[in-house]
Amino acid sequence: MDRQPVDDPSHVAEARRRISTLAARAGLDETECGRVSLVVTELARNLLQHGGGGELLFGLDAEVDAGVEVLALDRGRGMADVARCLRDGYSTAGTPGTGLGAVQRLADEIAIHSRPGAGTVILARLRRRGGTGTSGPRHLGLVTVPRSGETVCGDSGGMVKGSDGSVALLMADGLGHGELAAVASREARRLFRAQAPRDPVAILQAVHAGLRHTRGAAVAVAVVAPNGRSVSYGGIGNIAGLLVDESGARRMVSHNGTAGHTVFKLQAFSYDVAGHPTIVMHSDGLSTSWSLDSHPGLLRQDPTLAAATLYRDHARGRDDCGVLVWKG
Repeated sequence: MDRQPVDDPSHVAEARRRISTLAARAGLDETECGRVSLVVTELARNLLQHGGGGELLFGLDAEVDAGVEVLALDRGRGMADVARCLRDGYSTAGTPGTGLGAVQRLADEIAIHSRPGAGTVILARLRRRGGTGTSGPRHLGLVTVPRSGETVCGDSGGMVKGSDGSVALLMADGLGHGELAAVASREARRLFRAQAPRDPVAILQAVHAGLRHTRGAAVAVAVVAPNGRSVSYGGIGNIAGLLVDESGARRMVSHNGTAGHTVFKLQAFSYDVAGHPTIVMHSDGLSTSWSLDSHPGLLRQDPTLAAATLYRDHARGRDDCGVLVWKG
């Protein structure tokens, strides 16, 4: 995803220009790009007026044929009553109070996670009218943000669904940052898509062999069984994996190494699942000290919204950051 800081009124126009350009490239027509511009304007102004500044993340919607996702993140005072804030005429800043109401009307999808004193994350999706896309709840959320000063992100992720109902997930972190890191993680993703949804060890073997011409990457793969009752997980390097189900949260195990260069051991661990699982995978651009205890209800939210909230609150800030959330 691309990132646009919003800390000054001048950033509103810059955000509008950048995201409208992305929407046009995605295939939205002039009228639809106008909708995108209005949504971005309202979200950016909301960041300044209510959040004390913040940032916008934006990228293509992977689940529709022509659509964009826009996320607004702040660390402001938050909302005690989200539904009330969405109603036109409600304002705490002396404005007409039509900002979030307008976003709700203009966007095809909107989701909000906010807690008093803990800031707000807003997700808006807009797509080409009449286009094909997802129906029902979203299962995958992926947020990848480059290190400040870089134009490309060295982290990537993906999902492949098997014909038998299995699901394979990937998180890859190219060594370092910048273009060479991005090349390595993109190649890891390509190799993963060619192999998945096989056993994680077989996928990791193929990725390791295929990354020898790159600077290498940390890589982890999770495969959810067709019946959803177990998850097989394997990793090389410092990708963190968390499995959450009715029995609680468990950290999944990776081994040390760098795919494409040095691998000490390839092994997959199997985890039984109770109920509907949620899997969180992230690069070391996100601190490993975060806990679900400080995010009540977060994993019940849209997975992209959940991934963005973890990024906002726990990104280290000195490296690329990639967060994947999958909900079964």
